[in-house]
Amino acid sequence: MTQFKEGDAAQFSKTISESDIYLYAGITGDLNPAHIDEKHAEKTFFKKRIAHGMLLGGFISNVIAMKLPGPGTIYLSQSLQFTAPVYIGDTVTATVTVIEIGENYKKLKLETKCINQDGKTVVEGTAIVSPPRGS
Repeated sequence: MTQFKEGDAAQFSKTISESDIYLYAGITGDLNPAHIDEKHAEKTFFKKRIAHGMLLGGFISNVIAMKLPGPGTIYLSQSLQFTAPVYIGDTVTATVTVIEIGENYKKLKLETKCINQDGKTVVEGTAIVSPPRGS
């Protein structure tokens, strides 16, 4: 069984493209004009289209599923706070950090965060996961 320790961390980075937003909208059916309609977005307080918040949540899921704890991990819960907008062309880095380890490593509490290329936090929260067994 893989052993984890508090402070273990992993990351995933991606630059948001227009096609990322359209693909996410098509897959989920979330066609909110704040994401896909430039003329509408110009009238909002963001002044231009923003990425879907849950697209960024998917970046966190990437880290949990593929890096820490890794393949075989089961998501139990996730809280997210969206603290700043993400625009097309922004580079977002999702970071997952172990902050608490349950008895016999059956559950991990993770700090989850996304920051943009300027170091600004755009999403923060916590996740509870069941790490893979026998790895």
